[in-house]
Amino acid sequence: MKQASKPLSIGAAAVVAVAIATSGSAQESASFFDDFNKFDWSLWNKSDGWSNGEWMSCQWQGGLVSISGGNLLLKVEKRPTSNGRDYACAEIQTRQEVGYGTYEVMMKTETGSGLNAALFTYIGPSHGQPHHEIDIEVLTRDTSGVSLNTYVDGAPTNGKRVPVSPPTDSAFAHFAFTWSAEEIIWYVNGAEVHRTAPGTPIPQAPQKLFASFWSSESFPNWMGPFEPFEGSKTMTVDWIAYTPEGEACRFPESILC
Repeated sequence: MKQASKPLSIGAAAVVAVAIATSGSAQESASFFDDFNKFDWSLWNKSDGWSNGEWMSCQWQGGLVSISGGNLLLKVEKRPTSNGRDYACAEIQTRQEVGYGTYEVMMKTETGSGLNAALFTYIGPSHGQPHHEIDIEVLTRDTSGVSLNTYVDGAPTNGKRVPVSPPTDSAFAHFAFTWSAEEIIWYVNGAEVHRTAPGTPIPQAPQKLFASFWSSESFPNWMGPFEPFEGSKTMTVDWIAYTPEGEACRFPESILC
């Protein structure tokens, strides 16, 4: 469940444009590898000044997105917000839509019940389209697992939780999925861990790519009860990459290599 509202250099931080997708088939897309030596405003926007719904206990604030030591830092922090939440949280989203291909992230998290550290694709009503989504979500109440899921026309399907070793609070983990018109396959540290069942619906629309770290009190059975804390907690991202379907290995760490 996700966004209810949202207003490569291969070896260096840059974008290699193949074809920029703003509409049409999920095959129209752009290739990139971002190692976060700087914040690339040509590729990303920062979510800022709103919450996706009452189910979030935080407000997106662009100031909680930062770059340090070649890493992207996304924070959940106790601080006053303009919409009356007690916590603020962080999210980035691609400026353009992307489609079929391979999505990868190298990330690490802190622990905390009621928090969600995610890489996912999404398009939905706030974009004037039905809700489609592909998820990688570490619910940091238990960093030894990751939740994988899809949404097609707003309906969840193919959900599964799989183990992560070592846990994401002790080491970076490499998460990935390949998306085609026929199936989606997820990977953890290079090993296949889940794929969509034959005959189940697959998202087809181009989507935006998001990385986020957020809190909620609304899903204790899923995310765990939210446990208030002082200061901040951090999701650390080493790199994020997207390789369109049909393209070969574009950087050494990729599951395509």
